[in-house]
Amino acid sequence: MTASALDEVRVSAPAKLNLILKILGRLPNGYHELWSIMHTVDFFDYLTIQRNPSSTSIRLTCQLDSLSVGEDNLVYRAAARVLEKAHLVIGVDIHLEKHIPMGAGLGGGSSDAAATILGLVQLLGLGWSRQEMANVGGEIGSDVPFFFYAPQACIRGWGEIVEPVTMTGNRWVLLVNPGFPIETGWAYQRVAESRTRVPSLPPELQQVQQEQTLDFGELMPLMKNDFETALFPAIPRLAEIKQQLYDLGADVALLSGSGSTLFGLFADQAGALRAGKTLEENPQITVYCVKTSSVGLAIM
Repeated sequence: MTASALDEVRVSAPAKLNLILKILGRLPNGYHELWSIMHTVDFFDYLTIQRNPSSTSIRLTCQLDSLSVGEDNLVYRAAARVLEKAHLVIGVDIHLEKHIPMGAGLGGGSSDAAATILGLVQLLGLGWSRQEMANVGGEIGSDVPFFFYAPQACIRGWGEIVEPVTMTGNRWVLLVNPGFPIETGWAYQRVAESRTRVPSLPPELQQVQQEQTLDFGELMPLMKNDFETALFPAIPRLAEIKQQLYDLGADVALLSGSGSTLFGLFADQAGALRAGKTLEENPQITVYCVKTSSVGLAIM
């Protein structure tokens, strides 16, 4: 069956971690300049996309009542932009099976948007290149382009410059969600309010930027998230969880993205599971034990 003859596609959309996240100055377009090493993990949302010959609109459904399925949803916005760019007025039904927590710094919404673009390109036989899909994704959100180059990449600019890298030495990851979201705009506001100067990219990360292959062991001493300095004083619980992860044996513990999820890197699954068992004694906390992934978006 050719791509243009498809009636349905199913796409897996992975979560991501920011192993390093530097927030630099403001760009002319209003976005912050970012520098990040991003990596997917084996934790997925799933999208099923179908043609609807009896409609000329987009219909989005989700098993979570708490998630808006209107025009403000990134999946809806991505679908609308693809159809507009392709000059198509057709009916499309999208079901989002949501597992990645919202407002968690794991890129779930951005990954879902990227999966929508990829799925529609396949469903409709549009034949767009990866860069063309990433360009459309960049119109939806700054994290979206990464997912077309996942599982690992160095991200620059406002997120539009994506340079794939190869990571060696996979790790087990314990994701720790504290039970509340963080709004990204507020997080960036906290960064701006907490700074007296605009930082530059340090020499050791300039060197990392030149490398095409990176090793977890060598990269771990450099892992840092600039959001932590701004957010931990406002939300001490995040700093407490980070310290708990270290106390429970994590090699590295870090906030992902603008939070609210923290992650700990462990050498083996047993260590991650032991730490998770202790942390989830707090009923507000949800933990997920996953592995750093070797896959990005995938048609299933």
